[in-house]
Amino acid sequence: MSASPNAHDTPTRTFALWCPAWAVATARCIDPTLEGSPVAVVERGKRGLVVRAASTEARAEGVTVGLRRREAESRCAGLVVVDADPAAEARTFEAIARLMDPITPGVVLERPGVLTFPTRGPTRYFGGDDVLSTRVLEAVAATGVTSARVGVADGSFAARLAARTAGPGAARIVVPDGSPAFLAPWPVGVLSGAVLTGDDLVSLLARLGLPTLGDFAALPAPAVLARFGTSGAHAHRLALGLDEGAAPPAPPPPDLVETCELDPPATRVDEAAFAAKGLADRLLERLETLGLACTQVVVAAETEHGEHLTRCWRHEGALTPAALVARVRWQLDGWLTQEGGLSGALTLIRLSPDRVVPAAARQLGFWGGDAAAHDRTDRALARLQGMLGHDGVVTAVVAGGRAPSERVRWVPWGEPRDDRFASGAESGAESGAEVPAWPGAIPGPAPARVHTPALPAELLDADGAPIAVSGRGEASAAPAHLRCDALPGGGGTVTAWAGPWAHDLRWWDRVARRRRALWQVVVGDGDAQIACLVAVEGGRAGVEAVYD
Repeated sequence: MSASPNAHDTPTRTFALWCPAWAVATARCIDPTLEGSPVAVVERGKRGLVVRAASTEARAEGVTVGLRRREAESRCAGLVVVDADPAAEARTFEAIARLMDPITPGVVLERPGVLTFPTRGPTRYFGGDDVLSTRVLEAVAATGVTSARVGVADGSFAARLAARTAGPGAARIVVPDGSPAFLAPWPVGVLSGAVLTGDDLVSLLARLGLPTLGDFAALPAPAVLARFGTSGAHAHRLALGLDEGAAPPAPPPPDLVETCELDPPATRVDEAAFAAKGLADRLLERLETLGLACTQVVVAAETEHGEHLTRCWRHEGALTPAALVARVRWQLDGWLTQEGGLSGALTLIRLSPDRVVPAAARQLGFWGGDAAAHDRTDRALARLQGMLGHDGVVTAVVAGGRAPSERVRWVPWGEPRDDRFASGAESGAESGAEVPAWPGAIPGPAPARVHTPALPAELLDADGAPIAVSGRGEASAAPAHLRCDALPGGGGTVTAWAGPWAHDLRWWDRVARRRRALWQVVVGDGDAQIACLVAVEGGRAGVEAVYD
């Protein structure tokens, strides 16, 4: 028997707008030639590069969200794969958010492609949820986005799910007080994206025989808190159709507002973002001192001609320095690059916490891991990134690939990275599952230096003729000499070699197809020997890596 809600537990009537596959829409906005082509947007997940969004054409060929990249390409031969770009998605979604400004000032951006706002004022003004939904859908369709969907329900969680059940260009309105019944048949898997530890909680609930939100909601709230902790209690409230917090959020202290005047005014995103990084750091430091955490922040700006710009961003859980800086940068980028532009440069930036909650307790590492030191490092690198640019501070992440140049992925500081995909994880050491090796992968050991692009070279046979590779991957002769100005002595005689390993990449795409062969060769004699990885592609050779 579930616990009865308190008086203050009445959920807020919420309007949710969802634009499906917004990452695909963003990719087509950047590159209009992708219109009509099967497109998949990929990002790095627990199983490597996985599909995050797919176009209608790609879904018709069997490409689904969560599919690994190689499997998606095998299902759709003409698939165009695009890397996820959250900054570009937020920048393009700003045009949709601006359409809501004449309707309501309370718009909250959940993520690029999803926004919500309370319906109490707009519904009364426009004459009902139906009229309000029609007005919003017509405004969005005028921009060319015809697949947008609307959901209206008690609570933002139920409203977002209602939008998912609506058809393209349509609305799903859940009657007042009907959210618990609407949520009951949904599988508990929908909690994965709404709770910080959602994946673990969903797995546990399924093992306990609680497959639906209705089953989970039927448990007593005190028992859920005792068994699953605060994260489980949060998920239980969502399953009941209530608001996220057990009590109304406390208004943030007015002195927590951080403001920065820009002199001279900023006209570029990097200038404004550098100032915003300092504001974000100071705001979170002061919140930490007070034992508070911010889950919703208002980003405001003013221009030299008196324009006032305001946008609210929400985050699942407490905003970290990296998450807050990313959202501020996205918003500034959207304002400064919007169609038609601003009337002038930015003269002021202001950050205001719109929703604060008690901060979770912090436990320092038992074996020397210091979370406070990690935060200080994070802030220092964020400041350095503001001076050098977003891509100026990167970290290396080991990834899968055939050649050494493909096995390292450079990730800008603050963006998600998954360290589990190192060499041990690729072999299944961490997951416990056997992960097949990449076909044609270059065997170890790993080289000491990888050259990108490859160093120009000549790989010759015993007669001094360049070595060629046939369409079947067969070499015209054995390597005998390697010439490369970057090597000691300009190269020399090949004393040992292994290979070739033939790579026929994207063979189904006439434009992006690459066919090459790689050798491991040892050049020179005695102490002057040097081992290299040589690639032959398009009749030209190059030294891709050097071994120590």
